[in-house]
Amino acid sequence: MDVSIRSLDVLVVAVYLLAMAGMGLYFARRNRNTEEYFVGGRSLRGWVVGISMLSTSISSITFLAFPAAAFVLDWRQLVSNLMLPFVAVLAVLLFVPLFRRGRLTSAFEYLGERFGPAARLYGALSFILLQLIRLATVLFLLAIPVTMLTGLPMELVIIAVGLFVAFYTVAGGIEAVIWTDVVQAFVLWFGGIGCALFIAFQVPGGLGGIIDIGIAHNKFGIGSLEWNFGERTFWTVVLLGIFHWLAMYSSDQTFVQRYVASSSQREAQKATILYSVLAVPTWTFFFFLGTCLFAYYTLYPSTTVSGMEADEVFPYFILTEIPAGLAGLVLAGVIAAAMSSLDSSINSIATVAIVDLFKPYLAPGREDRYYLTAARLLSTVAAAVMIGGALVFTHMEKESMNDINWMVSSIFGGCLMGLFLIGFFTRRVDNRAVLIALAVAIPINIYLGMSTAGWLPSWLSLQVHAYWVGAFVNVVFIAFAYIASIALRNPRGDLSGLTIWTMRERAPVS
Repeated sequence: MDVSIRSLDVLVVAVYLLAMAGMGLYFARRNRNTEEYFVGGRSLRGWVVGISMLSTSISSITFLAFPAAAFVLDWRQLVSNLMLPFVAVLAVLLFVPLFRRGRLTSAFEYLGERFGPAARLYGALSFILLQLIRLATVLFLLAIPVTMLTGLPMELVIIAVGLFVAFYTVAGGIEAVIWTDVVQAFVLWFGGIGCALFIAFQVPGGLGGIIDIGIAHNKFGIGSLEWNFGERTFWTVVLLGIFHWLAMYSSDQTFVQRYVASSSQREAQKATILYSVLAVPTWTFFFFLGTCLFAYYTLYPSTTVSGMEADEVFPYFILTEIPAGLAGLVLAGVIAAAMSSLDSSINSIATVAIVDLFKPYLAPGREDRYYLTAARLLSTVAAAVMIGGALVFTHMEKESMNDINWMVSSIFGGCLMGLFLIGFFTRRVDNRAVLIALAVAIPINIYLGMSTAGWLPSWLSLQVHAYWVGAFVNVVFIAFAYIASIALRNPRGDLSGLTIWTMRERAPVS
C-alpha cells in the first residue's frame, strides 16, 4: 500500500502511549508486595475488572480480522462468540465461587489441591509455554498492520511495541494492566465507532443504507445449517464456541486472576456478567464495521482495494479515507487491542511462575520482597522472549508459523479444560485417575497435532479437522479419567469446597 501516516495521527498515537506509560509509573509506586503486584490487593471493583476482561479477550487481530471476515464473506465467524453468555452462567454460578473459596492467586493452585502436585505442574508449565507462544504470535501479527499503516520496518515495530508493553507491565503489575485495559477498551470502542459513523455519513441512507446493501449481498449470513463437522457450518461453530468459552472461563489464568483480584465474590460475579454483556455487542459491532466497509466500496469502487487481501482493506481505508486525527485514534485502537492482550499474558506468566513454581518448589521459604523482585524479572524475561519470538516469526512463512503455533497449542494445552472440568464436576476422580488419563490423552494429542500439521505420511495420518483436536482430546481425557476412577475404586478424600457438590462445605473467602 502506498500510503503514509499523517502528523496529526502520529500525535494522537503518541498522546495515547504517553498516557499508558504514565499509568504504569503511577501504579509502580503502589506495588509493595506480591499480593498487590499479582492481584491488586484483592480490592478491585467489578466494573473495572469486567472491562479489563473484555480488553484482554480482544487482540488487534480481532480488531482487524473481524471486519475483514465480514467484508469478504459474512458473519458466520461471529457465531462462536455468541455462545459466550450461555457459558457465562456457569462461570457466575459455579466457577467464580470455586476459585474464590480461599485466597488462591493462580488457577493451578486449585489443581494442586484437587489432584496433587503433578497436575498442578502440568497445568502451570503448559500455561506458561502456551502464553509465551501466544505473546510472540500476537506481537508479530500486530506488527503486520502497524507496518502497513506507518511504513516503519517490521522489526522496529516489534521491538518498540514489545519494549513499551514490557515497561508499564513490569513496573505497574496487575493494577496497571487492568486500568490500562480499561482505557484501551474505550480507545478501541471510540476508534471503531468513529469509522462506522464516518462511513454512515458517506453512504446514502446512512445506517439503513448500509443494512440494505448488506442484506442485498447476503452479508449478514451465519453459515450453512448442515451438520458438517469438516466445515465451518453454523452447528460446527456453535460447538467449537462452547468448548472455547468453557476453556476461557474455567481454566484461563488471565480470567481466574481477575476473579480473585476483585474485592469480593459478588464483585467478581458482577465483573463476569459485565464482560459477558459487553463482549457480544462489541464483537457484533466489529463485524458490522466490516459490512460498512463492504457497503462503502460497493458504492465507491476502488481498483486498489479489489486487488487487496481482505486483511489489508481496513488499514488502507483508515489512512486513505478517514480524516487525520480520527485515523490516529483508530490506529491507537489497533495498538490498544494488542497491548491489552500482551500485558495480561506477561503478568499472568510471572504470577504462575512465582506462585506455582518458585514458592513451592524452586525457591521456597523466601521473603516476599524476593518474590516481588523475581516477578518483575520474570515479566522482563517473558517480554524478551515475546520480542525474540516475534522477530523469529518475521523470517518464517506465515503458514509455517501457524503450524508451529497450532502444534504447541495442541500438545500442551489439550487437557487443561478437561482437568478443571472433571475437578469441578466429579467427586470420584482423584490424582491416580488423572495421571492415567493424561498418559493416554497426551500421546493422542501429539499424534493428532502432528497429523493435522501434515508432519506424518498420509497412510499414518487421521483426517481430523484442526478445529476439533482440542475438543476431542479433552473428551478423551475426561472419559479415561472417569473410567480409571471406576476401575481403581478410589476412596473419597476430603473434597470440601473443591467440587460443585461440596462447594458449600467450606465458606468462600470474600
